[in-house]
Amino acid sequence: MDRRSTLKLLGGGAALVTLAACAQPAGDDIIDIAAGNPNFSTLVAAVQAAGLVETLKGPGPFTVFAPTNDAFAALPAGTVDSLLLPENKDQLISILTYHVVPGQITAGDVLGTRQSVATVQGGTVDVNGQVGKFGTGVKVNDANVIQADIFASNGVIHAIDKVLLP
Repeated sequence: MDRRSTLKLLGGGAALVTLAACAQPAGDDIIDIAAGNPNFSTLVAAVQAAGLVETLKGPGPFTVFAPTNDAFAALPAGTVDSLLLPENKDQLISILTYHVVPGQITAGDVLGTRQSVATVQGGTVDVNGQVGKFGTGVKVNDANVIQADIFASNGVIHAIDKVLLP
């Protein structure tokens, strides 16, 4: 994808972040990339607590709508700590797998469209690529995609600004 197309699809500042994010080593999977990004440390801790590391290191492809640390911090006080407790593992798995879609969906695949997409958890998310003045943004349910198309060897990550709840 050339620079002009990227700018047209994603908008000025977001495109530059996306281009930098795409420069990942070819062998890094979703977990490797998330673990290497300090903005996803809460997500990585949750994936580890849920026992989903090996799944997300699998062949995929997967699309992960990845809440940032700020997204987790916006939850009511104590929510994350409670979800990380062993007795809440099933609820944590449900929430995390609601953020994962089988297959690889890029921002370019959804721009200008609105789709209901099935998640690994069994529910669906509303992926709205008609956001913004010129339809240059993407929302998943009520979360904004703040960094799109972080490519991994087994799929793609889209950073979002809210935790999605099934």
